Amino acid sequence: MTALQLNKQYAKLWQDIDAIADSKELMGRLAKYVSRLVKEKNDSTLMTKEEFMEKIKESEEQIARGEYSVMLPGEDLATHLKRCGYDI
Repeated sequence: MTALQLNKQYAKLWQDIDAIADSKELMGRLAKYVSRLVKEKNDSTLMTKEEFMEKIKESEEQIARGEYSVMLPGEDLATHLKRCGYDI
């Protein structure tokens, strides 16, 4: 996005905020939405499509090398981890 496009976007955003500024309800909703966006931006678990595809590729390579385990039918996670050598 160019600087000019970004400036236009900022101006439009402020115009829209000004248009709803007299509504306590709408400003409250906007504040909640902005808070969610900030949390999303700071969420370290989010990844790009490329990062996601790389994780899938790495997992497929681990499976090909036999580096995986399978839970048995009816087995709970704690039992599975103990069977795999974890001290729980």
